[in-house]
Parts: sequence; structure tokens; C-alpha cells
Amino acid sequence: MKKLLIIDDDESVRKVLRFRLKDSYEITDTGSPEEALALALQIKPDAILLDLMMPKYSGFEVCRTLSFLSFTRHIPIVVVSGEATSRYQDFCEGLGAKAYFQKPVDIDALKRKLAKLMDEAQKDGHAEPHVLLRVVLKLRWTGPAGQPVELLTASESVSANGFICGFQELIHEDAVVEVFLAKDAQHFVGKARIARLDWPGTPGQRAEFQFVEKPSEWVLR
Repeated sequence: MKKLLIIDDDESVRKVLRFRLKDSYEITDTGSPEEALALALQIKPDAILLDLMMPKYSGFEVCRTLSFLSFTRHIPIVVVSGEATSRYQDFCEGLGAKAYFQKPVDIDALKRKLAKLMDEAQKDGHAEPHVLLRVVLKLRWTGPAGQPVELLTASESVSANGFICGFQELIHEDAVVEVFLAKDAQHFVGKARIARLDWPGTPGQRAEFQFVEKPSEWVLR
């Protein structure tokens, strides 16, 4: 059975979700955001159900942390919250959540979404591991009207052959950018192509870039 981690400080909600989902998943649940981070690393769940409003650490913080850690970033996070979908869905997706369900939850719809997300994550599970390392970059590419575009940004998730960064400029999914290390006299690293574009056209837009050719000088080798 696929493994599911439920993070919610309301014990009654955890009991209901466990009862409704126990026939489909091997379930671990916790009401502690701090314990949840350790459990995610320990049991390596296939998906995570996450409440937003919890004491000490909010679900927003948990979502962002899990989305950027190399060992958990491919685990799909589904927000299950009493807060209105219209209020927080876009923001949560910008932090890395893959879906948003408002309580009371439509369990059948939740199961369908979990199955789809787990299948997609399994296919993506062999992606190159990333590490948390802040790197300031300058990206340069040609815009849709043929105009040159430059962007100063920072990546906090890098691999030997690429990086992930967020930005709000319009960019098409097959774009190739020139990459410079901004703090090193704008040293040219190489050209990179978008491997995945999440939430295009939204404030949470984020892209994973892979270098077209392995760079000879990069922060990881």
C-alpha cells in the first residue's frame, strides 16, 4: 500500500481522515509540525495531507520546507484546510502544494487526486537530487517579441546539472537562458533549458533548469 502522512493538529480530523482512507493507504499521522518534518524524512511517504493553521509552525512553513528539501521535494503535498480555497490556494501552490481541498473534504475526489499525484511523483522520482544552497544568478534570454530580457534572481535548490528558481517574468516552456554567477563578476556558466515550469503566469511561477551542456565551472560538480 502507498504511504500517506497526515499533518493536522486537530485529532478529530486526523481520526476521520484515517478512518476514511485506511483501506487505501498505510497512514501515519501527527499533530506536531516539528515531528512531521522528521516523519517525512523517516517514512518517505508517497503523499502528504497538510493542514494550514497549526501552533508554533504553520502549514505554510512546513509546505515550503518540504518542497525545497532534496529528500522530500518530490513528495506531493495536498493542503486540507478549513480556510476558503479562494483565499489561500494560489499562495499554497506557490509554496509547492500540488492541490487544495477545503474541509469538509470530498473523500472520493481526494482519493482520485492522490492517485494521480502519486503516479506522477513515481515517474519523476528518478530526477537528479538537489541540495539547499543559495546562489545568486543572472539569467538572460530573448523575450516573446524578440527583445532581450535579463533577470537577477537567487536559487536555493541546485544540482550538479541545474537549478530551481522562482520569477515573475513571462517565459515560454522551451526557452533557453544564458546563466551567469552574479556575485562572481557576472561569470558566464553556460546555457540552460527549462525542464519543468510550475504555476506559469502566477506569482508563484517556478522553473527547474537543466544545463544544455555540463558546465565546467559551477557550484556543484
